[in-house]
Amino acid sequence: MPFAFFDRLSPRRQRIYLASDAIVTIALPPDNATPPVIASMRDALAAENRREVESACQALLDELCARLKVPPLKVKVYAKRPQISGGELHGLYEPTDDDTPSKISVWMRTAQRKQVVAFKTFLRTLVHEFCHHLDYELYRLAETFHTDGFYKRESDLMQKLLAEEGAVQGTLAL
Repeated sequence: MPFAFFDRLSPRRQRIYLASDAIVTIALPPDNATPPVIASMRDALAAENRREVESACQALLDELCARLKVPPLKVKVYAKRPQISGGELHGLYEPTDDDTPSKISVWMRTAQRKQVVAFKTFLRTLVHEFCHHLDYELYRLAETFHTDGFYKRESDLMQKLLAEEGAVQGTLAL
């Protein structure tokens, strides 16, 4: 169901919104390269090593872009989340219109307590921002909205990634 602001959107933006809402899964081709990258990210986050976390995030995004056949993007992992009105920023997707790669920024520590973010929360933030990339590059939407479909795609991709990792470990990582 569209959010209350839906009626204030132009007819063109309503069509984009509804198109996004209708897509609820991501057809992720299987691959065995993802689980070691996710494990590396988990370990680097636990070790509080920002550079290794960033390297693992970049490797995961490179792998996902290749699997989904979308243009690559760059990721930057920052230490402490910036505070914004009403809370703190978890992640940011910055698309580009030129030949430079789009960019994802994520933060590994909370703003207030400066604690390292829980692994699944961190991964979900990265996946969330990547889903914005998919809206533009895979689904060819002219705009990206936080529709119910968007959140279902985010959850779908999270479940698939964690299931792949769990299958390699012999246990379900969900």
